[in-house]
Amino acid sequence: MTLARFAKMYGPDLFSFKLGTKLVIVGSTPAAAMAILKTHDRSLCARFVPQVAPSKCQKKYDSTIGWVDECNESWKNLRTFTRTELFSGKAINSQALIRDKKVNETVNHVAKHMQGKEVKVREIAFGAVLNMMGNILVSKDMIEQSNESLKGELCEIMNKITDVASSPNISDFYPILSPFDLQNLRKRSMELFDRSCQLWEAIVKERKASETSSPSPPDFLDSLIQNGHSTVDINNIFMELFGAGTETSSSMVEWTMAELIKNPRCMKIVQEELAREIDQDKAVKDSDLPKLTYLQACVKETLRLHPVGPLLLPHRAIETCTVMNYTIPKGSQILVNVWAIGRDPSLWEDACVFKPERFVNSCLDFKGNDFEYFPFGSGRRMCPGMPMAAKHIPLIVAAFIHSFDWSLPQGKTLNDIDMSEKYGIAMRMEKTLLLVPKAKINII
Repeated sequence: MTLARFAKMYGPDLFSFKLGTKLVIVGSTPAAAMAILKTHDRSLCARFVPQVAPSKCQKKYDSTIGWVDECNESWKNLRTFTRTELFSGKAINSQALIRDKKVNETVNHVAKHMQGKEVKVREIAFGAVLNMMGNILVSKDMIEQSNESLKGELCEIMNKITDVASSPNISDFYPILSPFDLQNLRKRSMELFDRSCQLWEAIVKERKASETSSPSPPDFLDSLIQNGHSTVDINNIFMELFGAGTETSSSMVEWTMAELIKNPRCMKIVQEELAREIDQDKAVKDSDLPKLTYLQACVKETLRLHPVGPLLLPHRAIETCTVMNYTIPKGSQILVNVWAIGRDPSLWEDACVFKPERFVNSCLDFKGNDFEYFPFGSGRRMCPGMPMAAKHIPLIVAAFIHSFDWSLPQGKTLNDIDMSEKYGIAMRMEKTLLLVPKAKINII
């Protein structure tokens, strides 16, 4: 929000400011985004890697996708590998049964144990996504749905990892101070990293020790081991995949549910669409998603108003270049304000109003080709997990709405829903959304 105001005062396309020794340049229009992410992508595709990034703490730069400092051969190979194994059309389609099963298990758990009670929507979605990712990566659930305390703890760990990575760090502004870790952020980051690795370290150890314990067909972990990746490599890769996959998708489910609860007209249209396209006694399946055009529009509209990464991950200039008649010095940090573009009244009618209809029969999508709307980024550094998130988010939202009627806790009104945003590398609701589910049919 502050950067959006600065853009109006000093921009609008580009403006700059200093953070310590670092020059930061912010693009806040579609033209600036296109110049940064497409026209000059080769010169500006390096990454500003914060001191708290686990790969930087370990000086292990060749086993990360999001936080590698330059688009080198190791990065290209790993990105190609993960795209083929996880994010290609073929891979995404092969994961459909896993998505269906894990979402159905979540719905059944909520119906059996949480009906009529206040629930944290983000934590329910987190459990579903965590087990989806677990079965895709290592062929196992990562958590029992009934273990609410552990689910909440793991969700909080992922939130804290994002919070630490988003915290202003004097060592980033004055690199000469980085060996001292004056704010203890690097220490906290590695503690959270180590706690997260406990989720999968026993599975990795067992799989490496015995080839016979591998599942059939082989999963992503098998592919990593066969390609010679060390345990340290696997920990870094899994941290990115589990962290980004669960944190962003569960937050977007929460945002979408909040917008629909706050806008009963839109919720009614979604409910009618689901009733029309899917029998009430049937579970929502991945194959149903293409029929749910209004629900998909609701997800897109939510991503416009509440983008996963409001500033994307920070870029860095590999070399000095000229962008829109401005000189961008080598080493500059570059941010693209996706949040501001998504709320620009010159681009969007009623820019701050939730209007999913704007995406019905619209050619705008997540693929990063339209610089009015690119919530997952664009260019070389576009989020590789976009195809997976584009399945997880609408499927969970559809299943929640098809299976339950949702209401606010007793005594609460629509005006009590706090839509305040907690800004950072990933953006989530500042106050978690509490709702009460009531099963529409006997789905236990």
